[in-house]
Amino acid sequence: MSTLLMNAHVVTMDDAGTEYEGGWILVEDGLVKDAGAGAKPEADTAHDLGGAVVIALSGCTTVFDHHYLFPPGATGLLEAEIRAACELGVRIVAARGSMDLGESQGGLPPDGVVETRDEALSATEAAARLADGVQVEITVAPCSPFSVTEELMTESAELARKLGLRLHTHLAETVEEEDYCRRLYSCTPVEYLERVGWLAEDVWCAHCVHLSDDDIAKLGAHDVGVAHCPTSNMRLGAGIARVRDLLDAGVRVGLGVDGSASNERSDLFLEVKQSLLVARARGGPKALTAREALRLGTRGGAAVLGRDDIGQLSPGKRADLAVWRTDGLELGGAEDLVAGLVFSGPHRVDRLYVGGEEIVRDGHVVRADEHEIAKEHRVQAERFG
Repeated sequence: MSTLLMNAHVVTMDDAGTEYEGGWILVEDGLVKDAGAGAKPEADTAHDLGGAVVIALSGCTTVFDHHYLFPPGATGLLEAEIRAACELGVRIVAARGSMDLGESQGGLPPDGVVETRDEALSATEAAARLADGVQVEITVAPCSPFSVTEELMTESAELARKLGLRLHTHLAETVEEEDYCRRLYSCTPVEYLERVGWLAEDVWCAHCVHLSDDDIAKLGAHDVGVAHCPTSNMRLGAGIARVRDLLDAGVRVGLGVDGSASNERSDLFLEVKQSLLVARARGGPKALTAREALRLGTRGGAAVLGRDDIGQLSPGKRADLAVWRTDGLELGGAEDLVAGLVFSGPHRVDRLYVGGEEIVRDGHVVRADEHEIAKEHRVQAERFG
């Protein structure tokens, strides 16, 4: 089955930065068959996108969630979020997080929500079986230096490499974390990462706000990825990450929304805009361009996740793409639709395709009732009031 999406400004995010004004994308069997402009290929079905901007926004179609709270007796938590993602139609990289350093041992989390090291490792190994290689991936993800013992960090890395899984944790989010690491481990957070065997290409870390020049050089030399979370960092007053310096050092940088405790909207397109603005606030008007910011949310995110099959609209890549209308007042008269889209964002996506399947149509999810989800969410939220 082939589908032609036509009459759009196609931003391929390929290595050459190719864009097609008045372009088209041919999708076949869940993959991008071809993309271009001019003469259109034949297809079983065709959709006129009316001049919309089309981008391979991997973070909208592939979701990573760092779930690390597994209270004693609670079961099925990871399975529940995987089930929700599959019902909606998005891909998910689900992290089996862990915490084994409670308050009584000098850690941050209450003792009542931490696991033993053996429990965490056993549950993580069991979670690996939830991956299907296409829509669901599993990542090994001890929470942070504040909440995980050195032993669990080391053994988690060993387990992940035995199972062929990637590793994730929080790192250098606050100045307090560096003070904590120096006091407890007599080193900086990045030096601690090196000590426990985490400076490697199969690792990516969230935040990385407080880094020295040597830290950045180490991350680049060892090909460690970084998930930049600008909205969360600003909301919490944690600081502004040195994204331009990280990119110049060859570090793979993607974007994250963090969690609802520090980001009520969780909108990846907003993070694209925020990353552009905070980079310029820190380093001046040439620190980051609109297209570089957009790349963080597409190719950058895919690279951080170790995925070369998403993040760009090129032949043979998965047909995961987002479509935004360009006929709104905010883009009226815009000469550069791509830059205009970034600077005037965020925007509600008009259509979203995962593997060529439409999961958002006319700005609404196809496979669920958003109003019912919000209603149930309010009911559950009241339990914590």
